[in-house]
Amino acid sequence: MKMVATLLLISMCLQANEGKDLFEKYCTSCHTPFIPMAILKENFLDKNNTLLKLKAPTLNQLSYRLKQRIGDPKGDEDMHRMEVNAFMSDYVIHPDKDKSVCLEDVIKHFDTMPSLKGKVSEDELEEIGTYLYDFDEKVVKEKSVHYEDFDAALKKAKKEHKIVMIKAMSKECHFCRKMDREVLIEQEVRDAIKKDFISVSIDVSKHSLPLGLKADLTPSFIFIDEYKNILMNVPGAWSKSDFLALLKEANESLKKDK
Repeated sequence: MKMVATLLLISMCLQANEGKDLFEKYCTSCHTPFIPMAILKENFLDKNNTLLKLKAPTLNQLSYRLKQRIGDPKGDEDMHRMEVNAFMSDYVIHPDKDKSVCLEDVIKHFDTMPSLKGKVSEDELEEIGTYLYDFDEKVVKEKSVHYEDFDAALKKAKKEHKIVMIKAMSKECHFCRKMDREVLIEQEVRDAIKKDFISVSIDVSKHSLPLGLKADLTPSFIFIDEYKNILMNVPGAWSKSDFLALLKEANESLKKDK
């Protein structure tokens, strides 16, 4: 059984690498792989694409929008992958801006992409589709805050005299995804958390919060000192500047308790 799981994992990794290579071969002349959402928003909403002068949507934009706009994102994942892949494969052969999944404020800055008909095979499109589908979630995981389980976080907090920050979330929560994609991925936020906090992420649709804690809304951010005292329990999604202010407030709450 372990051998089968290992072979499956190796196969998935090889498929992902092949998809990445094919994306770079056919797509990166126009599509930048990753730019943080805060910069993308500034570019399109405030600067009219004069800041970045992009030729096409970034890969993280496409990955997220495709999964939100095509098929049923809350349904069976395998079926959803097939729906997204089918749409993407048809679009690159028969490009049409009227069918684009991108927001109007984004797509208006771009010309219709050239067709790849006769240039890319069905098998190659499938590999690119797999890479595209997984990209947004993968890049958020790689570039976001590092999370510990609660018991390990509490031990680490005692050793390093830091605050435990619990993010109460759920997979279906739109504002949880928004925080992950737009705020917790920001380098300044990550640095501030790494300096003074040990982070824990708990899906409240699957698991209870520790210490009898409750979260009426997701996301909620709960701050606990090394002695399990609750410093703050704050619901809501925040902008980068507001979340940095929240972290500062949690730190000040700790100092007041000492």
